Amino acid sequence: MSEEQWRRLDPRTLLAGAVVLCGVAGGAALPAVAALSGGRPLWQAVAWVLAGAALLVLAGTAADWVRLRRTRYRIGPVRVDLHTGLLLLKHRSLARERIRSVDLTANPLQRLLGLVKVRIGTGEHTGGESTLELDLVTRAEGERLRRELLARTAGPEEPGQDSALATLDPRWIRYAPVSFLTPTLGGAVAGAVMQVSDWFGAQGKVIGWVEDRFQDTSPARAVLDLLLIATAVGTVGALGLWVEMWWNYRLEREPGGTLRVRRGLFTARSVSLEERRLRGIELVEPLGVRLLGAARVDAVATGLAQDDDDKHGDLKNLLPAVPRKQAERVAAQVLREPEPPTATPLAAHPRAARTRRLHWALWSALGPAAVLAALAPLLTPVLLYVAAGCALVLTPIALLLARDAHRALGHGVSGGYLVTRSGTVRRVTVALQRSGVIGWTVKQSYFQRRAGILTLTATTAAGEGAYDILDAGESQGLAFAAGAVPDLLAPFLETPEARPTER
Repeated sequence: MSEEQWRRLDPRTLLAGAVVLCGVAGGAALPAVAALSGGRPLWQAVAWVLAGAALLVLAGTAADWVRLRRTRYRIGPVRVDLHTGLLLLKHRSLARERIRSVDLTANPLQRLLGLVKVRIGTGEHTGGESTLELDLVTRAEGERLRRELLARTAGPEEPGQDSALATLDPRWIRYAPVSFLTPTLGGAVAGAVMQVSDWFGAQGKVIGWVEDRFQDTSPARAVLDLLLIATAVGTVGALGLWVEMWWNYRLEREPGGTLRVRRGLFTARSVSLEERRLRGIELVEPLGVRLLGAARVDAVATGLAQDDDDKHGDLKNLLPAVPRKQAERVAAQVLREPEPPTATPLAAHPRAARTRRLHWALWSALGPAAVLAALAPLLTPVLLYVAAGCALVLTPIALLLARDAHRALGHGVSGGYLVTRSGTVRRVTVALQRSGVIGWTVKQSYFQRRAGILTLTATTAAGEGAYDILDAGESQGLAFAAGAVPDLLAPFLETPEARPTER
């Protein structure tokens, strides 16, 4: 087949789209029937809903057929071209030398049909103009496109070296229940039950049923039991979500300098990252995960902005939560370093940084209590007891977190990497290539000036774009910035020799 020949999407795209539309129509049918059955017989409401669902599926399938007929793509020796459009035909083109990623995604239906969505990107932050999407092609075609478009001159590989940097260990699932998703999922399930019951006018019955179950228990015990039930439901949901996201996980290095992450049980996902786009890594330790001695690894790379239509996780995730030593080992392998930069000893920050965090902690704990106490004379004296309880419970927790946040602060240099660490509820250690720092921002508020501390921000074209060194000592922080990236900040520093002599 000629390399210049135009190709079309797979015709099974129509079937996949029709099934999705049937699912959407089915999901909307229940509340629609509930809404229409109020003023007419049930059979009539069902007939109206079925007619509307059929019209939706037919119209959507017709639109997909037009899009399929008007979509074609071509892989040339210099450029990749795509013609597509429903009412307005669009012609998009990318230079092959600019292509940095070819990601494959397939939901359960697409996997059953042997199809994948191919997303071709240049790694630039220019919105849709820097990407092409082929929705959908066969799995074999998607793999062929990925290999062809990411083909680079492969360097010499060490004999007998396994390309896999990390593969799934089922024991990692023990870290899923301690994530922040657990209470969120439990609350979401409770909200969904209340919403569905409201559609059918049965919300009062649901609330009454719950009240009957706890009528012989104290209010405090009832609240505790409901929280435990929500936590149990959230734990099951977190475990299921982890399995869906990370099943079949594999991180490998391919010839030519490409990192590839494959994962997903129902929705299979393949993300490729060129190593020359990599500027460092993040070692992320949410509080619950950190208490169990674990961490996850994220990439700091150019062109990994999260897209609004990416529903299958963050593109920068290289490794789920695993034991910290294993996470650091994988990070060192990803960076091709003999030792992990994130394990280097970091310089501590002055006591003034701890004082600031203790002040913030007291304000965050006592502020709500003060508001409740002020409202007590206007509303009910019960708020005084609530305020006292909040102050007694929240103040010690806030102070402990403040001290932990101060102990987390640190910065240092490990070979070619600048390392900074901060956070307590979500502690992050960043190892950033010193050559990737393109600027420094020095910030100092009024209170920081009085305390003799400042915040340094390393600017880079990768990852979040800026990484902070919070509340470092003035001389300590400026000397570190000048030494970590020589000649970048030095011209703006005042040396003793440059100061004017006093008369």
